[in-house]
Parts: sequence; structure tokens; C-alpha cells
Amino acid sequence: MLKISNKVQFSKKANKMQTIGDVKMAIKMFEEKKSSNLRFLLKERFGWMNNYINEQDIGVELGSGAGFAKHFIKSKNFKISDLSDYEHLDFKNVDAQDTKFESESFDFVIASNMIHHIPYPIKFFKEINRILKKRGKLIIFEPYCSVILQLATMIMRHEGFDFTVNVWDEKKPKSDEEDIWAGNIAVSNLIFDDKEKFKKNLGNLFQIKHEKLSECLIFLNSGGVTSKTFCIPMNYFFLNFLNNIDKFLIKFFPNIFASGRQIVLEKV
Repeated sequence: MLKISNKVQFSKKANKMQTIGDVKMAIKMFEEKKSSNLRFLLKERFGWMNNYINEQDIGVELGSGAGFAKHFIKSKNFKISDLSDYEHLDFKNVDAQDTKFESESFDFVIASNMIHHIPYPIKFFKEINRILKKRGKLIIFEPYCSVILQLATMIMRHEGFDFTVNVWDEKKPKSDEEDIWAGNIAVSNLIFDDKEKFKKNLGNLFQIKHEKLSECLIFLNSGGVTSKTFCIPMNYFFLNFLNNIDKFLIKFFPNIFASGRQIVLEKV
């Protein structure tokens, strides 16, 4: 992993994003179809997950925020949850580290852009293993802390990253416990880059079934998912062209250009 710095953190006041964590505003903008850029991004971000989901599977998304996954996941038994109590949620006030769901309840669990917000990721993985059925899938999308994402984070002063934390420690938080929108975008790199450490710490719970890096320009020009920023509106033709450029850049220069990581873990 190429690093501009090992640790970069910002105060809330320094953040240059707009409507930070404003879920209601994000839903309104999505429903009014004000951003084809965002819809294209989300279709790419969630669409691949259906390859690991059967139509009748029982599933839940944790930390779903605005709940955009419901527009793209094809399961008829898919529910969304969050630590908040927004009206659009199927399950409210659900802590992903201690969900209170019954053991072996779900065929799949989706975690999209939320693990890097969790103070204690190892507790999260243990909890998901508990609520998944045998051979159930934990389907993950997380930031990949490449050079370009590090730069974007430093420019927008949003979330920050810290490669110095021990991600396997259950006693020290990896992000601010008092701020649910705080995040450490280096977390997925710390968990998944070193496969020997992953196997040592989580190999008794999960095996990796799928892993792929994705997203660069389509993410940077999306305007943001919940927190918003400037973007150049594009139609489907140009967005698809941009996505093909992304695939080329990520194939040959992943540590520089990739900003997302797809992961599927299967319960052992």
C-alpha cells in the first residue's frame, strides 16, 4: 500500500463536505432523481452483490443510512437497519457490534461503507458470524485507501485515515465512539491487505470468496452519497465511458487509483 502519510485526522469544523450525514436530504435528492451520477455509482456499488444472493434469501443491511441498497438488491426478503431511528428503516437503533438479532437468522448481511465507522471491527465480525446461517455471506463494500483517495480525503478534510491503529484490538476504538459519522478509511486495508493476519484473526469465522477493487472517477464525480460535494452532471454514455477508464486504471495501478473494495466472506 502506497501511503502519503500514516495518519491524517481532521476536526468536524474542518470538513469541506456539504450536508454531512444528512440522510433525509440524501433520500430527497435521490428520489427527485437530481443526480444520474449518484444513481450510476450506486448501481455499480450494489449490483454485483446480487451474484451472491438468491431471490428467496433472508438478508439485512447494517448501517444502511439512507437505505439506497433497497433499490438495487433483488432479494424479496431484504431488510435495512441502522443505529439511527429513521422512518424508512425496517429495523431501528441496531448496533452492528451487538445487533440483538437471533443467532443464524440470515442468509446474507450487507455492510456497505460502514465498517470503517465501527469503533471495534473485530466485535462486528464476531457478531455477524453469530447471526449468519451456516455458509451465509457477509457482503462488503469499503473504501480502499489508495493514493487518490488519500488525496481526496486530505483536500475535502473528510473522515481521515490512520494506518497506525491495531485493527484487531477489541479495547481501543478505531474511530470516534461519540460520533457515528466519524471514520477511518484505512480500516479495510488493515483488515484485508495482509491475508496471513486476516486468517490468523478471522480465519476461524470466515473465508474470503470474492475480492475486487473498484471505483475511481465515478466515485469522485458522484457528488457524494450522504455527505455532498460538487460534481459534473453526466448522462449514462459518459458515465459508462468513465467507468471503463476506471477499470483500466485500477487494473494496472490499483494502489494509486482504486477507491473501493468489494469483499464477500462466507461463514465457515
